Amino acid sequence: MSVNHPIIAVTGSSGAGTSTVKQAFEDIFRRGKLKPVLIEGDSFHRFDREQMREQVAKAESQGQTLTHFSPEANCLDRLEDLFRRYSESGTGEYRHYIHDDSEAVRFNQASGTFTPWREIDADSDVLFYEGLHGGAVTDKVNIAQYTDLLIGVVPVMNIEWIQKIKRDCANRGYSQEAVVDMILKRMPDYIHHITPQFSRTHINFQRVPLIDTSNPFVMRDIPSADESLVVIRFKDPKMADFPYYLTMLKDAFMSRPNNMVVPGAKMGLAMEVILTPLIEQMMISKRQQA
Repeated sequence: MSVNHPIIAVTGSSGAGTSTVKQAFEDIFRRGKLKPVLIEGDSFHRFDREQMREQVAKAESQGQTLTHFSPEANCLDRLEDLFRRYSESGTGEYRHYIHDDSEAVRFNQASGTFTPWREIDADSDVLFYEGLHGGAVTDKVNIAQYTDLLIGVVPVMNIEWIQKIKRDCANRGYSQEAVVDMILKRMPDYIHHITPQFSRTHINFQRVPLIDTSNPFVMRDIPSADESLVVIRFKDPKMADFPYYLTMLKDAFMSRPNNMVVPGAKMGLAMEVILTPLIEQMMISKRQQA
């Protein structure tokens, strides 16, 4: 953790909706005139798209499973080194993973590949990470120790599956059968490497459906915001200003001393109401330390 070079990490599995939280943070950074370093977790995968297919096939031939949730499929040592170096001096190495053809044109290289490693610009205000392993701890790395604010995005699992199936089929060209097979293969790694991170987060946002999602594999539509509630859990209630939140967020209520519930349609607003003061305090402390 660092006052001079703070690190914010959003962690959640594929299909969890971490991009929604990323948008909220980008809005906060823009209004605060802050210069963030934006780090995508995909850029720390160990293998490019073709290599990953080969490694998955190799593992399956040996009766094993390899997924992007696995530490073995990621450069977690390099991610830890980035967090450590940034917290100490505001520097570090990062790269970009090219997801699709539009990015391929922009970067002038094939989709499914990585750009070269490069150094972070020295004049950033904060490092912002969004991906699978922002709170990862293994017997070899401890990434969570360097985060000043660690956010979990944890929809009820059936919603997560519905979102992933719809996204991967519509945007990435997979069949539903292929996506379901991927979900099943990832489950052991999800249990061992993703869910433990949510016990280390400072704040969790968990979306809960108000409609029947008992069989996510036949659902055609993702439950809408109006068909959901969001449970917001604070690891330390002392970091939260609950009276202010309840005033600002209509129909919000407390379900436990450290749990607040808001209507699903107010998730984005709740993020900004809760996170803006925390980031402002980070920047005040940073300026006072300078």
